[in-house]
Amino acid sequence: MSLLISVDTAEFTFLKEKTQSTAGNLSVQLDKLDKAGYIKITKSFRGKRPLTTCAVTKNGLHAFENYVENLKNYIT
Repeated sequence: MSLLISVDTAEFTFLKEKTQSTAGNLSVQLDKLDKAGYIKITKSFRGKRPLTTCAVTKNGLHAFENYVENLKNYIT
């Protein structure tokens, strides 16, 4: 989520590289975030190659902000 907060959209390959996850693990995590309504996954093609992009939803942004606020309150 923290990667997606800082960009409008992110490609699957970018997220895979930055998180150093396997494709399978990342796919499962993104699916969970999508089902929770925190991100929107868009599948398309770039030429003949599949392209998966992800973007944070308003609900996801709100949930992330609450999470960060709760962490701050816990630490202090």
